[in-house]
Amino acid sequence: MSDAEIITIEGKRIKFSNPEKLLWPEAGIRKIDYLARMIELAPYILPHSRDRLLTTIRYPHGAGGESFFQKNAPEYTPEWVKTHTWNNVSYILLDSLPTLAWLVNLAVMEFHTSFNTWQRENHPTSIVFDLDPSEGQRFEDVAEVALLVKQTLDSLSIISYVKTSGATGLQIYIPVGGRYDYDEARRINEFFGRYFSQKYPGKITIERKIEKRGSRLYFDYLQMWQGKTIAMVYTPRATDHASISMPIQWDELEKGVHPEDFTLNNALERLKKKGDLFAPLLEDLVQESLDSLLAYARM
Repeated sequence: MSDAEIITIEGKRIKFSNPEKLLWPEAGIRKIDYLARMIELAPYILPHSRDRLLTTIRYPHGAGGESFFQKNAPEYTPEWVKTHTWNNVSYILLDSLPTLAWLVNLAVMEFHTSFNTWQRENHPTSIVFDLDPSEGQRFEDVAEVALLVKQTLDSLSIISYVKTSGATGLQIYIPVGGRYDYDEARRINEFFGRYFSQKYPGKITIERKIEKRGSRLYFDYLQMWQGKTIAMVYTPRATDHASISMPIQWDELEKGVHPEDFTLNNALERLKKKGDLFAPLLEDLVQESLDSLLAYARM
């Protein structure tokens, strides 16, 4: 392959440049390898990205190099790439294999999506607990807190799903199918954040200032909001290992897993065995009612 060639995917012509460029040098993944991996993962990625406002992080020189966020679709976006304008920003909708391949060519190495679909702009589809380790904490500390959260949710008969962020954290999803608007969802999330930080004051904090967190894990209830995003399920991350944000089973977390266990190079093999553990989140019928908790939080 030359420095730039035209590839055709599902009838769409895409200029693909610098195929031999190493995007993940430590993992030995070239741009052409990245394209191949993402084409393989597309059946798992696209159902979760479809209809969500996309924010990308581009790494023109690969992992470890300079990067930049991109919300607005660039002027050179092909006409066949679907977009949706919200709040004066033209967001790309990642809903097809050609769009995914075009973004790969732009050296998009991380995909972050909105908590809501564009059709329900004020209603997140899940309540999301974003668990971020503080400086000096290990992933095992994050896992410990996530399992404590799971115990409480189980005691309330609330179904939850967990995934690695692909970096250092974990994210817990409670499917609500757009049942609550962002104000209500924020109130529920804050209620849980305050509850857990009070129940486990030595382990969990909702303190926004990094210097005041100490060695406690940050329960980020503020991230889930209209216009904000989260690393979407199955997105790669610009880490040395080319790790991926991967859904995991709760018993896997109990036994011990690490974010670097799931990479671009082995994700497909796992998905063929386990399937899409986040598939239930795609169904509106899977709704957890948190009405009683919301009423309590309003008191």
